[in-house]
Amino acid sequence: MFGQVSTLQSPTGAALAWRHCPAAVDPLGILLISHGLAEHSGRYGRFAQAMAARGFHVYAHDHRGHGRSRAPDAQLGLFAHRGGAEKVIADLRAVREMAVDRHPGLPVILFGHSMGGLIALNAAETDPELYDALAVWNSNFRPGVPGRAGQAVLAIEKALKGSDVPSLLMSQLTFGAWASAIPERKTPFDWLSRDREEVARYVADPLCGFDATVSLWIDIFSLAFAGAQTGRLTRLPAHLPVHLVGGGADPSTGSGAVVRWLGDRMRVRGMTEVTVVIHEDMRHETLNEIGRDQATEDLAAWCQRAVGAKDTTS
Repeated sequence: MFGQVSTLQSPTGAALAWRHCPAAVDPLGILLISHGLAEHSGRYGRFAQAMAARGFHVYAHDHRGHGRSRAPDAQLGLFAHRGGAEKVIADLRAVREMAVDRHPGLPVILFGHSMGGLIALNAAETDPELYDALAVWNSNFRPGVPGRAGQAVLAIEKALKGSDVPSLLMSQLTFGAWASAIPERKTPFDWLSRDREEVARYVADPLCGFDATVSLWIDIFSLAFAGAQTGRLTRLPAHLPVHLVGGGADPSTGSGAVVRWLGDRMRVRGMTEVTVVIHEDMRHETLNEIGRDQATEDLAAWCQRAVGAKDTTS
């Protein structure tokens, strides 16, 4: 079922490619997946099936400029020429509305990985009444001084060559730097996972690994710097269940340090239901890492608690 791709017309003008895996047992809730940069929703089939087996209707769509989604203002590697961050959040809202219309009355859990986590937290802050729980995995909301330097670089690139072309410099400063952090690497993408078969699948996938445009990087930094601002975090309900996950060997999140930082920042803000898990040996893609099955089971159990259901596997 998850392999079947359908299309949803978003109010933003995008034709969103989406996938669905129905709950295999009595449904407990809806799980929305927000995928990462330079990948697509089709990579989450194994995860979707596991969560469906635990009672969740799973929905995932390709963000603008990714996968099979299409929009007049979104070529590959570009959210939009203008207002990309707002449009990608609006697209997620449209998928959420579709899912709720199909399964009325069920709680909605929003899951985001990496860039998808940036989108997910910002979406929850924009529409806090729409989501009953939030899981953010492997995301960096503390780009700090390097992030500000990156924004300056992007402003120069935009002035010199426009915003709808790949930012090769940012690719070197991010993907390239993270690859260099893995001394035994066999490919430029070994920083994603220790599982070489999973890395090989990513490399072979024509919809993965592309260079993001200047515009998309600008939007990514906008989401990263905005999401952890105190004024935005205060929009979230204090008792919102939040599940943060990082990898202790993930160079893109400072070995999980920025994930811990976000959890601390949420608690200081007064949020009482924040769970932080750092898988010490894992790299960036927890769902494609060695040990992923246990990580998925832990999330499923957390999701069941978040919606007030009993863990039927214990």
